[in-house]
Amino acid sequence: MTAVEDEVRHIETGPAPTRYARGWHCLGLIRDFTDGKPHQIKAFGQKLVVFAGEDGNVNVLDAYCRHMGGDLSQGEVKGNEIACPFHDWRWGGDGRCKSIPYARRVPLRARTAAWPTMVQDGMLFVWNDPEGNPPPADAAIPKIAGYEDPEWTDWVWYTTTIEGANCREIVDNVVDMAHFFYVHYSFPTYFKNIFEGHVATQIMNGVGREDVARPQAAGSDAPKNKGTSSTASYYGPSFMIDDLTYHYEDGNDVPSVLINCHYPIDENSFVLQYGVMVKKLPGLDDEAATGMARKMGDFIRLGFEQDVEIWRNKARIENPLLCEEDGPVYQLRRWYEQFYVDVGEVQAEMTDRFEFEIDTTKPNAAWRREVEENIARRNAAQQEQPV
Repeated sequence: MTAVEDEVRHIETGPAPTRYARGWHCLGLIRDFTDGKPHQIKAFGQKLVVFAGEDGNVNVLDAYCRHMGGDLSQGEVKGNEIACPFHDWRWGGDGRCKSIPYARRVPLRARTAAWPTMVQDGMLFVWNDPEGNPPPADAAIPKIAGYEDPEWTDWVWYTTTIEGANCREIVDNVVDMAHFFYVHYSFPTYFKNIFEGHVATQIMNGVGREDVARPQAAGSDAPKNKGTSSTASYYGPSFMIDDLTYHYEDGNDVPSVLINCHYPIDENSFVLQYGVMVKKLPGLDDEAATGMARKMGDFIRLGFEQDVEIWRNKARIENPLLCEEDGPVYQLRRWYEQFYVDVGEVQAEMTDRFEFEIDTTKPNAAWRREVEENIARRNAAQQEQPV
């Protein structure tokens, strides 16, 4: 064995970035913010307040009043303004103080930070840019064709907070073909990545493992699932749209849209959100179709919970040791880096088109043998059980 072969590779952890990614971040469903009350959101290392005025516009401001530091998220919405609970200073959605009930005039410098917002497809987005630039047109997130289409359900939505991990962990999954077998119990039979501009895409077909008990996405009474086909794209650093289709033995395909999105709380924690909407099968009423979406969402939640357990216990690693079938991890991270540098520092290698398709022949052959061996051992153990 040579000295190089015998050398122990050390993990380079590196600190998590203290800067937060430039881009649109989804804070959740708009329906959860339009009740006329202020809502506290911890994001980007600070506290924000989200409120809807009487005009229906949803606003996002820094939560602490610039007067004496009162918490606006503990205040009251009055008209189109948020009133501080400390001295009743009224702040508008543009960040300007509109009135002070006990004062003759408002100071000229009475202004706080207002965050650009966007409402689209039933979701509330906030724009973050450390340089303070407005969102450019080429950072747009495409609209979802099925939203508000009567042939589709509304969102079934899930939220969970991840402590002790940077949000890069979830983005790494874009290229991680092998973890779908070990963590999510699926054979990826086709796997390809495309990165270009601000979009990173994963194209995958898969079938379930027969040696692992897995709940049916559409319920136990549904026909057996034959597999899935998925085209999932991150539009910017934190918002993924997955056109996901479940294929069943009765010949019916169930198209769905899966949203996978997150926003950072700080450098070592983030809020993970995901939602699913499903195209209604013929003969299903709204209630039954929504129930099907809920079952599918609960099934997807199991997969995310498995990911979360990994993230909470793994090491941050800057120099992963890779084999050929691990996918373009370093290329993905170069793509991801564009959101953490100033716009003027974005390099062509971060945005130029890159394609990579993994040959799944060897992994699937090895995994098929493993599954068959597991089934054989399980059957033998059952035969040895006393009657």
